[in-house]
This record gives sequence, structure tokens and C-alpha cells, in this order.
Amino acid sequence: MPFPFPAGAADAIASGTQLQPAVDPLVTINHGDNAWLLASSALVLMMTAPGLILFYGGLVRPKNVLSTMMHSLILMALISAVWMVYGYSMAFGAGNAFVGNPLTHLFLKGVGGAPDPDYAATIPAQTFMLFQMMFAIITPALISGAVAERVKFKGYVAFMLLWITVVYLPLCHMVWGKGGYLNWALGGKIPVLDFAGGTVVHISSGVSALVFAILLGHRAGFPREPMVPHNVVLSLIGTGLLWVGWFGFNAGSALNAGILATSAFAATHFSAAAAALSWAAVEWKLKGRPSVLGAAAGMVAGLATITPASGYVTIPAAFGIGLVAGVACYFAVTKIKSIFHYDDSLDVFGVHGVGSVIGMLMLGLLANAEVNPAIATTFRANGAAVSLVGGSHQFFNQLIGVAFTAVLSGVATFLIFKFVDALVGLRVDQEEESLGLDLSQHGESAYNE
Repeated sequence: MPFPFPAGAADAIASGTQLQPAVDPLVTINHGDNAWLLASSALVLMMTAPGLILFYGGLVRPKNVLSTMMHSLILMALISAVWMVYGYSMAFGAGNAFVGNPLTHLFLKGVGGAPDPDYAATIPAQTFMLFQMMFAIITPALISGAVAERVKFKGYVAFMLLWITVVYLPLCHMVWGKGGYLNWALGGKIPVLDFAGGTVVHISSGVSALVFAILLGHRAGFPREPMVPHNVVLSLIGTGLLWVGWFGFNAGSALNAGILATSAFAATHFSAAAAALSWAAVEWKLKGRPSVLGAAAGMVAGLATITPASGYVTIPAAFGIGLVAGVACYFAVTKIKSIFHYDDSLDVFGVHGVGSVIGMLMLGLLANAEVNPAIATTFRANGAAVSLVGGSHQFFNQLIGVAFTAVLSGVATFLIFKFVDALVGLRVDQEEESLGLDLSQHGESAYNE
């Protein structure tokens, strides 16, 4: 069906006059905000590919490089399809306190050029949809690092399809959606501050990664045999891309190109820097030398930890959060993991899960209304404004959010695992694991000798 021309179009074309699209006078699109959110969307997608793909790919053994990269790559397609069909609607459509109605925006019905003022008043709803889709893509991709080198591809795809539907989309609605149970700004019951995904992205993926890894079991030979990264250079390139992409992740979550975006950008950078320094320092002290991979892991820990707090804390507070993150995540990866003997292949829980728990709780103490004035007056209880600035009361709210997310993610992951494992299986057999997942699952090899 041809696009309908407005009245007078034929005369305008004949005279060479440039047509202007009809614009609703009540709709105001800020082109600067829209440009920033489109750029931020691209930056967040870059965090998955090539950022996470290279970061994870360099950390595994040569026989599992392609399969590990494929785990992130396939989700770029799979989650995009889910998001278009019903995902965006379940996350941001009208619904109840726990999930949006999947039919409200089925196949993105009604998501077009007009803004949704409840979410972002100066950008098209379609731009907001694209930005949020990139978060939905990278979150399950983070989980893949915990089960690398031993998960069956067919089972992995089935697991992720169910996980995004049962865990991510409801949690996203509860924290960021209209009337969501944990949404402090849009009529929620418990005011949990989470600027860019401490609960929705990192705690959910970190806890799910831990449960998935424990249920799947150790890699053959773990921990007796050395399973060292095959290419640290790839991982370092991935780390750099993650750091740059994270500016879109956090600063983009301001949903405009204003002062709050600048503040979140700065908080993100200084937290990553602080965590890299503190991780390297404690490793240097305890092991006699700082490792390159350790500094990279510290950077990622600092980024994950500041994510929920990036739009609510000052730069000195962000630096302090990063310092704590580097030390805490180092011990989570080196000590806690060895005490409990779980095989989280690429330390998803130790970095993302532990890091964001720290970030969420420290945010409860350090939230500052000078950085984000909305937290002082927006949330209302019994018709009265309630301040959410840092203190014991907000710390308790944050603790509820952390516990709620951990329980939901852990229990749902356990049930999804049992269902998918019974249906198609999730663990490759011993021969396939020995051969390597590149060949056994995909019939390819990353390196031809």
C-alpha cells in the first residue's frame, strides 16, 4: 500500500517544494535527546557484540571459542524477535504490578514516533523501545559466561527463551514499568532506586548464572586441570569496548542529553577506574604482582557495581563505590568460589552478581538529591511525598529489592533448568565436551592449524 500523500502534495512536488511530515502540535521531539538515545542504543548493543563476545571468547579454551561467542551472538537475534512480538509489551505495556499485558503492544502495535511521556517525554516511543531492547539482549548473554564450555546449544536457546520471558520481562516491568511493584517513580509500592539495571540486569543475571552453573555441574577436569584463558588480548579488547559501551548503558538511562546524563557518565567512568585500581592493588599485595586480566576484571566489576547508582550519586561517592567493588569482587572470585567449589566458568556471579548487590546497597546510603532532585519528592505514600535520599530507610528499601530479585531469579532459574533439561537436555556428553563445543555443537573451528 503506497504511503498516502498529504493534501496539496502533487502541487508541491510539481513546484519543487520540499514536503514536511505532519506533526502533532502537542508532541515535542527534542532532536538532541533523540540523537543521544539512538547513539546510546548502538553503544549498548556494542557491549554485546563485539564487547562481550570478545571478552568471553578470550577467556575460554581454544576448542570452545566459537561456541562461547555464539552464545551472545544468537541472543542478538532471538531476543530482538521476542522483544518485537511480546517482550516490549510485557516489560513496558500497561498491566498489573508484576507484568505488562503482552497484547498491549503485540508486534510493537502503537509504538511509533509519538513519545510516551510516562517514560521519556522528548523522544519517540520507538527510540525508547530500541534502547530498552539492547538491555534485554545483553542481560541473558551475561549468564552464558557461567556455563561456557559445557552447555548444549539446543538447551541453551530453549533456556534463554524461557528465562527472558519468565524472569527478565516481569522484573523489568516491576522496576521500570508503569505501576511496577518496585518502581519509585511510576506508582510502585516499594521505592527501589535502580538507575540502569542493578536488579534488572546484573543481580538477575548473576544469581541465575550461579544457579545454572551449579545445576549444570563442573566442567570435566575442574578444578584439577588448568583452564587458563587462551587469548587475554581478545579479552582486553572486549573490556575496552564494554567500558566505552557502558557510557551508553548508564548515561543513556537519563533518557535525555541533559545534566543527569553527564553526571551518570562521570560516575560510571570514575567507578570503573577505582575498581581497577583496588583489584590490582589487593592482587599485588596478596600475590606479589598485579595481573593484566585482574585489572580488566576490576574495571568490569566497577562498571557493574555503579550501574544502579550512576544517576543518583556524586563523583566522590561513585569512586568510593568502585574502590569497594574491586576488593569485594576480587575475594568473591578468588575465595568464595573456591570455598563452595562451584564452577562459574567466567565469574559472572562474582563480578556482576556480587558487584551489583554492593552497588544497590551502597546506593541506599549514598543517594543524593543534589544529583537527582526527583528522588526527594516524586515517590508518594498515602498522598504525601517521601524522600528517597540516602539513609537507613532507603537502605532497607534497596535490601528488599535485592532480596526480591535474587529469590525470583534463583527460583525461576531452577524451575526453568529442570524443565528444559527434561525436555531437550542441557549438558553435552563427555565425548562432545572433550572434543570441544565448537566442533560438537557447530561443526566449526576457530583456529585451523
